[in-house]
Amino acid sequence: MRFIDVHTHIYPEKIALKAAQAICSYYHLTEGMTGTAELLLERGKAAGVTNAVLLPVATKAANVRSINNFILSEQKLHPQFIGFASVHAEMPELVSEADFIIKAGLHGIKLHPDQQGFAIDDTRLFSLYDFLQSIPEPKKIPVIFHCGDPVSNLSHPSRLKRVLELFPRLKVIAAHLGGWSIFDQAIEILKGKKCYYDISSTMAFLSPEKLKEYINSYGVEKIFWGSDFPMWDPVKEVDRFYKLPLNPEEQELIAYKNAQNFFRLP
Repeated sequence: MRFIDVHTHIYPEKIALKAAQAICSYYHLTEGMTGTAELLLERGKAAGVTNAVLLPVATKAANVRSINNFILSEQKLHPQFIGFASVHAEMPELVSEADFIIKAGLHGIKLHPDQQGFAIDDTRLFSLYDFLQSIPEPKKIPVIFHCGDPVSNLSHPSRLKRVLELFPRLKVIAAHLGGWSIFDQAIEILKGKKCYYDISSTMAFLSPEKLKEYINSYGVEKIFWGSDFPMWDPVKEVDRFYKLPLNPEEQELIAYKNAQNFFRLP
């Protein structure tokens, strides 16, 4: 079976090891890999991954453009990459950066509130959300939010719910089933909302049966597979995926068909 990996991170080679170690330390994980594009391609190929979504995180507003340019360069080098961009709430020209992102050919925006130091529903982001929701299909790009971090409540699913209600035409993916570490709360808050979800960084923490229950609650047609490389090895995450009690049609939807349709891939 082929896979589209909707949740990966890569870094420039000179800092890839240090960056991967830092993020694994942040989450008290020990399985991390060096976060290079080459290793992602190698492990992705071994796992059956045809496309990988790159999700950068700029912890400072001053670093946004250089990080986005790095993702652009990797996307141009490797056509199997689907590059997202980073923005920061402290940027004075969020809409201008979003306009640059779209015109440059990046495919979405990643926000990690806990690492970036602002909430999902920070009012400084509202002009960005309004701009993004106003873009007509098929040019509209999604925002993927890290959700449910135990370190703070900046990414709490209740904050995402507020954004979804204030900006109903915003195209959204809630990472980690909408609430990493607080899966039950996320279901209660987000079930039935107009939103998609990935299962990255969930399979190591939930039993196959429990994860299937969450998938059913949201709806299998709203779920994407993701590895969260370099914190997890795509090959091992595929092995975990096959342990889920899914029928072949459900497997195909989550592994690639949902993402294929969402990103309009051939």
